[in-house]
Amino acid sequence: MNIFYNKKIGDVLLITLNQADEPFTYEKSGDVVTIRKDDEIVGYNVFNVTELNIATDGQVELDDARMKEINAFLATKGLEPLEVDLSPKFVVGHVDTMEKHPDADKLNVCQVDVGDEVLQIVCGAKNVAAGQNVVVAKVGAVMPGGMIIKDAELRGVPSSGMICSERELGLTDSEEKKGILVLDESMTPGADFFKQV
Repeated sequence: MNIFYNKKIGDVLLITLNQADEPFTYEKSGDVVTIRKDDEIVGYNVFNVTELNIATDGQVELDDARMKEINAFLATKGLEPLEVDLSPKFVVGHVDTMEKHPDADKLNVCQVDVGDEVLQIVCGAKNVAAGQNVVVAKVGAVMPGGMIIKDAELRGVPSSGMICSERELGLTDSEEKKGILVLDESMTPGADFFKQV
């Protein structure tokens, strides 16, 4: 789940519960637009949210206190409390193994330890190698450019997450910083990357 705020289109919270492709159906009731894919609710647009005092447009940074505040507000609009995974989405990962993609010369299939699980991630960076510590954007992460990381299939191989470069993380805009960001080997897989830097 992700929550975004946009004052430009009408002081609105854009709540994405599940990723889904269009077409959607929309049902408006008061200040709430419920967004459905088939019979499943995939999100809400909630208008007139000024009392939440959200300072900037974009993704809303969530913690327990902010979620309690948002859920109390949503209850006044007739919505059930939202459950959110507050675990970090940009974590240190350790590339356990790397193999060439069976159907793409420029892609590699990596098994990446992110602390509580091992993710299979297809990566096209030339500098990725087994044994490295890297930054992993887990499924549900929102990149600085607004892209939401989803489970995907690249040339027939499932991929869960993305191994990130400095540019993708918004840490540099240098054209020379190509390839993934390789981290110090002492960093612990699963640690919140942005609390390490």
